[in-house]
Amino acid sequence: MKKFILGSLCTAVMAFSGSAMAANFVAGKDYTVVANPVKVEVPGKIEVREFFWYGCPHCFKLEPHMQAWLKKIPKDVRFVRTPAAMNKLWEQGARGYYVSEALGVRQKTHLPLFHAIHVNNQQIFDQAAQAKFFTKYGIPESKFNSMFNSFSITGKVAQSNRLAQQYQLTGVPAVVVNGKYIIQGEDAKVTQVLDFLINKERKAK
Repeated sequence: MKKFILGSLCTAVMAFSGSAMAANFVAGKDYTVVANPVKVEVPGKIEVREFFWYGCPHCFKLEPHMQAWLKKIPKDVRFVRTPAAMNKLWEQGARGYYVSEALGVRQKTHLPLFHAIHVNNQQIFDQAAQAKFFTKYGIPESKFNSMFNSFSITGKVAQSNRLAQQYQLTGVPAVVVNGKYIIQGEDAKVTQVLDFLINKERKAK
């Protein structure tokens, strides 16, 4: 597989970034308002949904900021990580993510897989490469492969695509707040805007 040299944000065939600090953030500049808000899965909780692709360098740069934010996630917030499957390459990664989740190893493999791709330059994008990677975490290749194209995993991939279409996403990383707002970027500003929008939603209740 060719080594990917990516530009300024991963789009479905690939482009975003941000910086700066502010007490108030502005729609259209710091975040996008969803034209047709999407209903969240758990009523009563403020949903934060992160769309990503393991091969995206911008997602990799954002990940430490999201990890730091997750350590202090408010009790009224529900975080959902959603692997984007907006093209055939990304779909391979999404399937691998959902298999790791189904087999209970996602928490062990999520950061190491990012690291292997972006620090060690390993091309872990297709089914075979992923199957081999997950053997390090006690998952036999045969088990991984048997689930990769299963009905349940295919259903999750379809849901990911359906949500991406509803939010009219053109790239990742994309952090969606309560089905209403989309934040795009790769630095600490993302979590600052995230906290701002969570507070905005909390006050609107």
